[in-house]
Amino acid sequence: MPSGLDMPHGAAELAESLLPPLGNRWLHTQAVAARASEASAAVTEGDRDLLVAAAWLHDIGYAPELRDTGFHPLDGARHLESLGAPSRLVCLVAHHSGAVYEAEQRGLSAELEVYEREDSPVLDALIYADMTTGPAGQSFDFDHRIDEILVRYEPGSEVHNAISKARPYLGAAVERTRSRLAD
Repeated sequence: MPSGLDMPHGAAELAESLLPPLGNRWLHTQAVAARASEASAAVTEGDRDLLVAAAWLHDIGYAPELRDTGFHPLDGARHLESLGAPSRLVCLVAHHSGAVYEAEQRGLSAELEVYEREDSPVLDALIYADMTTGPAGQSFDFDHRIDEILVRYEPGSEVHNAISKARPYLGAAVERTRSRLAD
């Protein structure tokens, strides 16, 4: 296993080995990692590095060389698993930003269920970081981010349908994280 994938530095190295050719996806990933670092006070001290590492790795499944199912959370999780990454990190990547909703749209629910979804401040903060960061790293509020996704993907597409269904779940995770940060 590449050293320390569950640590920000090791995760950043892996992401940087895969995502820069994808342009905006790389900008988005860097900004999500920065946002996760800013939001790390919403999780326990022992989970802060894991949160930032998951943010660095959440979109590695978009890398062409990792594409298998075409569903980036699953492809990314499978790659991390093949590298021997810690199970919790693998599962966070697999379930980031309401992946269960899109897996259902794509007929990949059984494949995703292999990875346990934790309901935790860490997953909430990962969702917060992703759902408040635009496709080129812009800082967005939650509603602007969701609306941007819905415009980018055609009505009736898997992503459009999944995000529409996931909106309440994602919004609740963002609000829980905001509340934890305010405490």
